[in-house]
Amino acid sequence: MITQRQIFSAAAVGILLMGSVPAMADLTMGVFPRRAVAQTHKMFKPLAQELEKQLGEKVHIKVEKDFKAFWKGVQTGKYDIVHYNQYHYLLSQKKHGYQVIAVNEEMGSSEISGALSVRKDSGINSVSDLKGKTIMFGGGKKAMGSYIAPLAILKKHGLEPGKDFKVMFSKNPPSAVIGVYNNAADAAGSGNVILKIKGVQKKIDTNKMKILAESDTFTHLPWAVKDSMPSAKWKKIQKTMTSLKGSSNGKNILKSASVTGFKAASDKDFDGVRKIVKYAINENL
Repeated sequence: MITQRQIFSAAAVGILLMGSVPAMADLTMGVFPRRAVAQTHKMFKPLAQELEKQLGEKVHIKVEKDFKAFWKGVQTGKYDIVHYNQYHYLLSQKKHGYQVIAVNEEMGSSEISGALSVRKDSGINSVSDLKGKTIMFGGGKKAMGSYIAPLAILKKHGLEPGKDFKVMFSKNPPSAVIGVYNNAADAAGSGNVILKIKGVQKKIDTNKMKILAESDTFTHLPWAVKDSMPSAKWKKIQKTMTSLKGSSNGKNILKSASVTGFKAASDKDFDGVRKIVKYAINENL
């Protein structure tokens, strides 16, 4: 017959054993506001659900209303998994220890360029024609593809912000292009694929726009994790993401995220980004 003391002893042992097993904690996936908040949630929900399935942990998607709020989240360690631009990654790696694990592959490429676009009827046919004009950049001064890389194009042609052209900022890259289409500025700074994005094509007639110039290519948008995340966990996240091409369900997840795949990446893949940042804004990262 089991005594009351034995029951209490067994319970105590159980509690101790439970305490020795790491508790499963929810993960927060921060996605930068490249697109509208609701659209971004919808796009990445299937990916979050697949990660939940593979990790056995809840994955919450967090999309801030603007780049300022998003960056504050990075600085305070709000995100366990984070998707942002290349400059964001370099800063977060140097100052907050984030580690890149993958990059986007969009339209079949894991590289992208910054670009300047204008209306076809603007009379602007070269970068030099932008002298004295107003350029609307998407996002802010931390936007790699839509500010820093376009700035490198302008610098290459001898044009400096504030001196040779007026600088404006929009909420995000699509807003910059839409703003130029509506004559709010003379040119837009964005990634080179901006006119192919469906969300942009739905709002403006992209046939009336043209890419004026592109920067050197560099590694596409990264995915990173906190440096405190166990290697077994981030490797599982990486494997889950990079293996999506191998199944019909995985392809649906990629389609929802508007990517053609995710490619494994490491810090050295961003050396080209470092060169552009150094040239455009004289910052060593």
